[in-house]
Amino acid sequence: QVQLVESGGGWVEPGGSLRLSCAASGFPFGSSAFTWNRQVPGKEREWVATVFTGGPTSYADAVKGRFTISRDNDKRIVTLQMNGLKPEDTAVYYCNAMLVNGWGQGTLVAVSS
Repeated sequence: QVQLVESGGGWVEPGGSLRLSCAASGFPFGSSAFTWNRQVPGKEREWVATVFTGGPTSYADAVKGRFTISRDNDKRIVTLQMNGLKPEDTAVYYCNAMLVNGWGQGTLVAVSS
């Protein structure tokens, strides 16, 4: 079955870095684009970044220049490197596999001093 498992969240001070990972199984990884999204309680889920099957990427304006999405087709992992974190980046981050519309359980990122 389709499974996406996020990890790497935690607490960090403003300006710090975190690296999120999404391990995927149960579908042809190389055939899917992946997105990272985030959600603050009480607000709608927000798109953060996409990595397409061939490797091209796209980012929301709010994270452009600070976040980097990448994929490793051999290891079946999608990562989100987050640098220069700001308090407004605080949210639960979710990985999505567009091919199967699969979602992980989310990992919490908290940015505060």
